[in-house]
Amino acid sequence: MAEVGQVIACHTVEAWTEQLAKLQQPNKLVVVDFTASWCGPCRFIAPIFEEIARTFTHITFLKVDVDELKSVAEAWGVQSMPTFMFLKGDKIVDKVVGAKKEELLMAIGKHTS
Repeated sequence: MAEVGQVIACHTVEAWTEQLAKLQQPNKLVVVDFTASWCGPCRFIAPIFEEIARTFTHITFLKVDVDELKSVAEAWGVQSMPTFMFLKGDKIVDKVVGAKKEELLMAIGKHTS
């Protein structure tokens, strides 16, 4: 189990499914970072995403490597990296494409207020 304020990396489809199942509360915000090891902007935003996770400890932050979990990335319609999906319950409530810290913070603010 990950500690509060940590980004939880999902390395298998089972781990991804398990994390999503745990988070099926309608008002619980989950932010998923769809990333790739070869992606420059992904590497740039990774420490910022971790810093945001440490700040907003009431939100769950997940990370999915699109090369590792191709089927998950395809199922969620991820086409560019990084893509951040904002989920509540089983619905996508927002999406930020690109390494944009301000947009990430604005989306978090919008969905936690």
